[in-house]
Amino acid sequence: MKQAIINATVHTGDEIITNGVIIIENGIILSVQKETPNDIETIDLKGKHIAPGFIDIQINGGEKLYFSQTPTEETIQDIYDTSLQYGTTHILPCLISSSRETIINGIEAVRSYMKKYPNGVIGMHLEGPFLNPLKRGAHPIDQVRKPTNEELEEIIRLGKDVIKVITIAPECFTEEQLNMLIESGIVISIGHSTVTYQEAQVYFSKGIKLVTHLFNAMTQFGHREPGLVGATLENENVYAPVILDGAHCDYAAAKLAYRLKQDKFFLISDATFLGRKIASFKWNNFDAYLEDGFYRNSEGSLAGATISMLEAVQNAYNHLEVSADEAIQMATSRVAAAIGLENQIGKIKPGFPASFVQFNDNLSEIKTLNFSKTPFFIS
Repeated sequence: MKQAIINATVHTGDEIITNGVIIIENGIILSVQKETPNDIETIDLKGKHIAPGFIDIQINGGEKLYFSQTPTEETIQDIYDTSLQYGTTHILPCLISSSRETIINGIEAVRSYMKKYPNGVIGMHLEGPFLNPLKRGAHPIDQVRKPTNEELEEIIRLGKDVIKVITIAPECFTEEQLNMLIESGIVISIGHSTVTYQEAQVYFSKGIKLVTHLFNAMTQFGHREPGLVGATLENENVYAPVILDGAHCDYAAAKLAYRLKQDKFFLISDATFLGRKIASFKWNNFDAYLEDGFYRNSEGSLAGATISMLEAVQNAYNHLEVSADEAIQMATSRVAAAIGLENQIGKIKPGFPASFVQFNDNLSEIKTLNFSKTPFFIS
């Protein structure tokens, strides 16, 4: 059945249309126009703003379950359902450095979930285990390791249609292994790495265009050695996601990064759990404790984040001196472009999913309108 969303200020990702009309059918956008057709069910937004639903490419847990601990469809459902409450309609559940068995279980769980529910979960983010132990952050030290050809081939073989993003420290790879991963088509992100500015530029020249949580778990900017941070800020082709919670990086640093990166700057949550209902958590050698609104481990390091994509968007609007439309794009069209899905999600245009957020002028009030989920979801 066709429906029309009317009297909306439509943020398409390319332009803003006042008094716009969005025609949808079977969870897909048919058109964006000015006229309201006759004899069609309407949803009147009464002048409110509407934009694509947020995309989170790095989220570790939902309200109660943590994907790396229990890599199951139940956990994925928890992450997705909780994300919907905060305006996020597309996710990549993130699996941190884990055993081979856990990685395989995670791949299979995501594959099975995507077959049953093809909208919303767009793949998996494998963060590790091939990281530099010197920059492991909160990743369990006993799971961080160098790749072997055998394990890398297995992950690619089993996961190339599921793993959308893999975070690696490329200095831990042989040239043969890195080429193997590049040729797999999986989006490679450099993170938890000690690469220098010069080394980073070499890896970027090979086609790597993404880093994992800019400023965190990487070589920092210095005036004599600009590090991975400097290489990312300087290279116009590289996307820079930021955890915009005021703890993972100062808002002033994020503002500087945005000014340099512009449309390559985007937002992630990296949420350990959403909703701040889990006060403490322990899984093998990973632990996290809620302290002053942030998760830290027993060593005092940040252990993932507590923010949702909604909070990240609100923080961008309130701290980075950007418009609401710009803040929304940092969580939608730019995220999609960073992982090569700019022609599938992240905009309001014909053929794209009818997954939206409705919001007021200053982003203080938001509602999820997700027609591509069955049953239809409004939060």
